[in-house]
Amino acid sequence: MFEKLKDILVEEMSINPSDITLDAELVGDLDFNSLELADLVLLCEDRFGVTVSDDDIRTFLTVGDVCKYMERSVQN
Repeated sequence: MFEKLKDILVEEMSINPSDITLDAELVGDLDFNSLELADLVLLCEDRFGVTVSDDDIRTFLTVGDVCKYMERSVQN
């Protein structure tokens, strides 16, 4: 899942691959703003066929948080 998410971040959001780690903070390390976070969520929803609630989005602090959420959601 990490590699799939990394592909989205690099290809769709122009994030430097070397900056992407499981511990990378979306806002602090990758300089995401609220619009970019919304874009990431939409891209993940489309790519993985999941729906992410607004409450769940608030838990996305790091790349690892998004990975874990997608892993759980895709398996269900």
